[in-house]
Amino acid sequence: MTAINGAEFELRPAEVLAVIGDNGAGKSSLIKALTGALIPDAGEILMDGQPVRFHNTLDARDAGIETVYQDLAVVPALDIASNVYLGRELRRKGVRGAVFRQLDKKAMQEEALRHLTDLKVSIKSVRQAVETLSGGQRQGVAVVRTAAFGRRVIIMDEPTAALGVRESGMVIDLIRQIRDRGLPVVLISHDMPNVFEVADRIHIHRLGQRAAVVDPRERNMSEVVALMTGAAEPTPLEREGGA
Repeated sequence: MTAINGAEFELRPAEVLAVIGDNGAGKSSLIKALTGALIPDAGEILMDGQPVRFHNTLDARDAGIETVYQDLAVVPALDIASNVYLGRELRRKGVRGAVFRQLDKKAMQEEALRHLTDLKVSIKSVRQAVETLSGGQRQGVAVVRTAAFGRRVIIMDEPTAALGVRESGMVIDLIRQIRDRGLPVVLISHDMPNVFEVADRIHIHRLGQRAAVVDPRERNMSEVVALMTGAAEPTPLEREGGA
């Protein structure tokens, strides 16, 4: 079974590109290929015009691609600072860090607070456990972690799923702030109001391929849903991804 075939995909600098499609359209496989979780059998991935090949997710991360997964991948029992630096813990200088592998908790707390402040995520203390946070605040911690280390691309998989209106709005604001800092954001979402609120362009994926790329200022939600389901045909420009 072929999950993606001829799946053209283009991401521009400092934009929010929403990726939408029905279940089984191939969105997840496309994103897995971009993040190194899946190795395509054919085709190529270009970054800044140069071909790259990811053998695993660490390769993609080393290339500056960071992902916020739907399950957030946070450790509830750990504090906020530890979650921001999860897998990238800072060690103390000298023998204590090199030999005894002691963590530099103070540096991680200071840097985590700086990143949270930069993105205007309001919390009481970076020492509080993530399990004490609301759903929106937990999502904020996951977003801050990706923004802190993502140098080239930020990918967000259903970041507002299961969140209320207020908390969803907070996440949308975070996405805007990341874009305004010059980083492109790929937003995978079924929440059409959020897509139309924040996306600069909308990539419609259908049957393992790019069906169209549309400008949300030129199409309404009903028209985009019709394109997504195949009930309507895109313009030649939209089909070629030129929106």
